[in-house]
Amino acid sequence: MEIKPVGRFAPTPSGRMHLGNVFAALIAWLSVRSRDGEMVLRMEDLDTQRTSGEFAQQLREDLRWLGLDYDRETPPQSQRSAVYDGYFDRLQDMGLLYPCYCTRSQLHSVNAPHLSDGTYVYPGTCRKLTPEQRAAMNRAPAWRVMVPDRQWRFTDRVQGEYRLNLKKECGDMVVRRADGVYVYQLAVTVDDGEAGVTEVVRGMDLLSSAPRQMYLQELFGFPHPEYGHVPMLLAPDGRRLSKRDRDLDLGQLQKWVSPEAVIGTLAFSAGLIDRREPISAKELAKEFRWSKLTGDAIYLDAAIFRE
Repeated sequence: MEIKPVGRFAPTPSGRMHLGNVFAALIAWLSVRSRDGEMVLRMEDLDTQRTSGEFAQQLREDLRWLGLDYDRETPPQSQRSAVYDGYFDRLQDMGLLYPCYCTRSQLHSVNAPHLSDGTYVYPGTCRKLTPEQRAAMNRAPAWRVMVPDRQWRFTDRVQGEYRLNLKKECGDMVVRRADGVYVYQLAVTVDDGEAGVTEVVRGMDLLSSAPRQMYLQELFGFPHPEYGHVPMLLAPDGRRLSKRDRDLDLGQLQKWVSPEAVIGTLAFSAGLIDRREPISAKELAKEFRWSKLTGDAIYLDAAIFRE
């Protein structure tokens, strides 16, 4: 008997949804609805300085306008610090946590290990500090979890086989910042695990997060979900669509076109339908197949919505 899929859309309520957000939400929704599954909404508002309840409500209204319904909404991350505390304590009890006093400039120093893409690899500088050395530090520490020298491998629904060695390509991971705020990797792992999420659909820029979360899932006893990292939506000049630049956000698009036109354009650009024409999310779900979805970056020009 096939397990009922549980998907989720987890936006950051820091502004209007742009087409990149809409695309990830649409594919997550189609995957679940095409198999009579359950859809979960969660607001990822760890950064309370940039997020607001007003933006969260606007996101709900935008999803409603698009026809992307959901079955339940779980509490926002800003209300779950006590829950994350419990999982932090579990890592502490396992002997896997240690305080890190490295500054941002030290981490990004040219002398620090970096991969070819410029990402730094934490070398474990604070891992073996003595109690005396820690006591001499005059600042609050972040907290890191030790990672094993092990390659994590999974098959992504869009990008195919992916592998990453956490120790060699990441290093020990921060799970709580010096100001006490829990980081994305821990919060998302706990949220998805407790919500019973069986599939995670998000942008390709988060592909390397999957092995990090898979490690934490094993430590916490959560099963691994299936992953689908969808291609990025880019402007004609190659820039990534972003909230900051208001690139094709729904506030603009709603002045020009219908929700069916937005969905039809995205579906055609992604290879889900053969020609660009208006279509509702509900109609599209009837013929959704992961195998149709392109893995290449998708270029979109605002002009196509005014034709």
